[in-house]
Amino acid sequence: MRWPAVIVLILLLTPFAAAAAPPMHEIAVFGIPVEFILFAFTLLGVAFFHNHTLAVALTGLTAIVSYKLEFTGFHTGAGLAGLAGHLEHEWVILTNLLGLLLGFALLARHFEDSGVPHILPRYLPNGWFGGLALLVVIFVLSSFLDNIAAALIGGTIAASVFRYRVHIGYLAAIVAASNAGGSGSVVGDTTTTMMWISGIAPHEVFHAYVAAGVALLIFGIPAAIQQHRFSPIVRDVPQDARIDWTRLGIVAGILFAAVATNVVVNSAFKSLADSFPFLGVAVWVAILFAARKRQPEWSLLPEAFKGSLFLLTLVVCASLMPVEKLPEASWYSALTLGFVSAVFDNIPLTALAIEQGGFDWGMLAYAVGFGGSMIWFGSSAGVALSNMFPQAKSVGAWLRHGWHVALAYVIGFAVLFFTLGWQPLATESGTAQAIESLPAAAPQIENPLMAVRETLR
Repeated sequence: MRWPAVIVLILLLTPFAAAAAPPMHEIAVFGIPVEFILFAFTLLGVAFFHNHTLAVALTGLTAIVSYKLEFTGFHTGAGLAGLAGHLEHEWVILTNLLGLLLGFALLARHFEDSGVPHILPRYLPNGWFGGLALLVVIFVLSSFLDNIAAALIGGTIAASVFRYRVHIGYLAAIVAASNAGGSGSVVGDTTTTMMWISGIAPHEVFHAYVAAGVALLIFGIPAAIQQHRFSPIVRDVPQDARIDWTRLGIVAGILFAAVATNVVVNSAFKSLADSFPFLGVAVWVAILFAARKRQPEWSLLPEAFKGSLFLLTLVVCASLMPVEKLPEASWYSALTLGFVSAVFDNIPLTALAIEQGGFDWGMLAYAVGFGGSMIWFGSSAGVALSNMFPQAKSVGAWLRHGWHVALAYVIGFAVLFFTLGWQPLATESGTAQAIESLPAAAPQIENPLMAVRETLR
């Protein structure tokens, strides 16, 4: 089955699924709205046809928009006027996201060209502990670099220090470290950046590091031992390797511009935040200002734009979903989304959650960010690293040798839940209100440890 067949299937599904329905009425198949079915087909196409992801995503968007134009309308109205109203509501978020994705691609290259990745192997310990230390470095890098960049930098260092003999279990750990490190930082992962743009404060996702830190130890130690047995570390660093402090300062300046702009706009000019993409513009002003000192790698932009367009297409698809039909936000829905993100891209899952609102954003950031590490195509970092190491493009081998990643996900989530509990918070863009307690089907506790202490009394 060639990839165009998926496009034809998605397009053909639209009229057949809705043919019997009256105009402007919601249609469901076995209780599932047709929009979700079209979206699921789109995500399946993305999962299985990695060389044609943009074409599949654009086809899915076309099918969803066509269906809503013809049958259900949009939240802002019916027809083209409704579509225009929807895009008017979303354009600031989409523009901010595009600016950040393109800007962070240049920022990551600035960091790589600063020489820091070439110096790092000099400070890695010998033995399996050196492999663990490299995973910690990747974790830290991902807290302020995009997780894709952190994974690629980590893969480059690993290829050097392990003489290009990198165990698949360790490759899975590199992806897991980059995703875990970005889960608690609004500049470390596209999913957390989306939350930030939507009005979620940086400190609302920071507690994801409780789970991520535990997970790092759970998967990091066995992965480092796997790698040491497969190919021990060799710490050769060129004698002429130096750090370009100017480039490193540029990286810090761009990040400072993003954080400072977000803080100022959301504290002093909150009424204007939805009318102009301040965050994306601030990043690009900083990049252009710094270009007088060091030119960015402009040649990266065409490929980065293609990848960004793919992600933005999925975000738009997610924004068109009838989120009022989703199950209520809860800790077990967040846990489930983590497993779902192993096979579906976490970008649209996050977009759906933001639209719905009412999640514990730190818990969700960990779930959708780290959960995608369980299979190689479950996250952008995994796809990028697998392009560097083609032997990783095997679901069976990834699951067999990277078993510690799935184990780490469950244990990390459990530690976060049983220490801090479920702390839901609504977003301004979400349709749901903050949940004061868990749904009736779940235990009505805010912090499980508090409940245990009360029982012991």
